Amino acid sequence: MTREPDRLVLFTDAVVAIAITLLVLPLVEITSEPGSEPASELVSHHWPQIFSFLLSFVVIAHLWFTHHRLFENVKRYSAPLVVLNMAWILTIVVLPFPTELVGRPGEDHFTQFFYIGTIAVSSVLLTAMTLLVHGSPDLAVEARGLSRRVVLTALVPTAVLLLALVLSPLTSYWGLLLLLVSPLVQRLR
Repeated sequence: MTREPDRLVLFTDAVVAIAITLLVLPLVEITSEPGSEPASELVSHHWPQIFSFLLSFVVIAHLWFTHHRLFENVKRYSAPLVVLNMAWILTIVVLPFPTELVGRPGEDHFTQFFYIGTIAVSSVLLTAMTLLVHGSPDLAVEARGLSRRVVLTALVPTAVLLLALVLSPLTSYWGLLLLLVSPLVQRLR
């Protein structure tokens, strides 16, 4: 039996594509309400929902890109890698739910923790997959494991997200802006 990762990657890509598409559905519902407002008022009254959609779109795109970069370096998969990948897919599929909650008016610490926590768990799972492949030469394309750059691409955002999760009661969603620092930290290393 071959254990090439192509089918696993294609399945994962399809699930991510569906999840990222589901993010827009609440916005579509807003525009289809009877007696809908003019477009300018619709956008100004629903900016939290639009912001949460855009934020989650960027987050999922970033997570997918990290996953993509990892699996470019995978030649075979193992049962633990499949389990971690399926758990990672679960976090991606769940993310539209807290995204919808984030778009509701008012501050709610549970929603902040749920949203940032889901993203942090997703990133932790990516890091676990990265470390698994790095530590298993039979899974990696290169016999020496993954490059330092690929490992750092998974580790740094995870550390930043865990910090954002801890700071979320103080910083709300602004702590996620720490992710913008990730590429700088990676370059400094």
